[in-house]
Order: sequence, then C-alpha cells, then structure tokens
Amino acid sequence: MKTSGLLFKFCAISVLLFSFFKTNVASQTLSAYDIVKKADDLMRDNSSYSEMEMQIIRPSWTRTLRFRTWAKGDDYSLVYIDHPPREKGQRFLKRQREMWNFVPTIDRMIKIPPSMMMQSWMGSDLTNDDLVNAASIVKDYDHELLRTETLRGYHCYVIKMVPHEDAPVVWGKVLSWITKDGFLNLRNEYYDETGELVNEEILDEIENVGDRTIPTRYTMIPVDKDGYKTILKFKDIKFGIDIKDSFFSIQNMKQMR
Repeated sequence: MKTSGLLFKFCAISVLLFSFFKTNVASQTLSAYDIVKKADDLMRDNSSYSEMEMQIIRPSWTRTLRFRTWAKGDDYSLVYIDHPPREKGQRFLKRQREMWNFVPTIDRMIKIPPSMMMQSWMGSDLTNDDLVNAASIVKDYDHELLRTETLRGYHCYVIKMVPHEDAPVVWGKVLSWITKDGFLNLRNEYYDETGELVNEEILDEIENVGDRTIPTRYTMIPVDKDGYKTILKFKDIKFGIDIKDSFFSIQNMKQMR
C-alpha cells in the first residue's frame, strides 16, 4: 500500500509536470511574427466592410467625420466620406502600393505620392498610411518579442517591430502590446528614426462583432501636443464579405454615391 501510494503520487506529479511542460512549449512555439500575424488577421480577415466615426479633438475645437470603408486583404481598400456635408463624397482608394483621392467638388482625381503617405488625413492625428494600411505590419517589418507584461488586466506580449530598409515606412520602430488570450492589439507606440516616441495609440472598448471579439475604439495621441487626440470608433463592421477586386477600381470609385 505504501509503495502504491508513492507510485500514485509520482504519477500525479509526472502528469502535472508534463502538462506544464507541454503548455510552456506550446506558448514558446509562437514567434513574434506569428503573434503579430494573428493580431493582424483578427482585424483584417480576407475582406471587410465597416462604418466608422472619427472625432478630431483639439484644445479649442472638436470635429466629427463619418465614413464607410471596404477592404480586401493587404492590397485593396476604399474609403467614402459621408459627413460632414462639405467633405461628403470624398473617396480614398488604395491598390497595392498606390493611393488616390477623388474630390467630387472639383471632379478631380489626385494620386497621392509615397512622400505624402505620412501626412495627416483630413486634419486628424492619423496619416494617409494609417487610413488605408498601406504599410503591412506583417510584411514590412522585422518582429522581436521583447517581454511579456500585464496591461489593463490582460497578459500581453510586447513586440518590437522595425521596418525593412526598403519598406514604405517612416517609423523607426513600433512597439505593440498583444494579448496572449485572443491576440487583441491593445496598445501601440510609434517612434521616429532617432528613437523618440511620437504617437501613442490606445485600443479599447472590446466587443463581440459576430464571429470574433476585437477592440472597437482607437485613440491616437501625439505625445508632444497637449490636448490633441483623434478617436476612431467602429459603429458597424462585417468580415468575410463577398467583394470583387474590380470594386477597387478608379472607375468604380468615381461612380460611387
């Protein structure tokens, strides 16, 4: 009986150690690249449609925009502004690495050069690049897992992303906080080429949106401008919609209403 008891204890401890070892190994098999890709896939999917509201907040005024977006993979996205009235009908199209802006009031199509991708979009704290995801956090960066830590009660991976030399990116590096459970991107820090922190991005209001749970509000805060921030809120979002590549043509963009 004594031997049996010891044997049972030994077996129980072995099972616990094996389970712990198996869990540890499973968590270690995820590379920094894998973690970033899972977070990106969660927010992007093969295709999506969303309705969004943006608040541009300044020390003495606030401005609100509302717009719709369509996206397909990394290569295509289209934005149509519905509000305010004086900007209604403006459209922004991304195809691969190229971006266009159609301004209906002057019936003019403007191609946005790479040098303007980091300029402010519609006076907000987001750039043209942020708007259409011209740069891919998966393809255009090298990824390194720095550490794990707790953020707002979530256990997170902290990933450093440094752009490839030939990537169309001006950031010197980006730090991202991605949850271990669910791969939710909760925070990003954007640094310039000298290593100075430029923008902080907070992602919160985590909600179920059908087949997934995601952050539905993004707040971009320039660190050197007191009272400045831009809040982007998903009012509706659908993933996996049926949408053809031809939808993202210049001709279709000009005909949209």
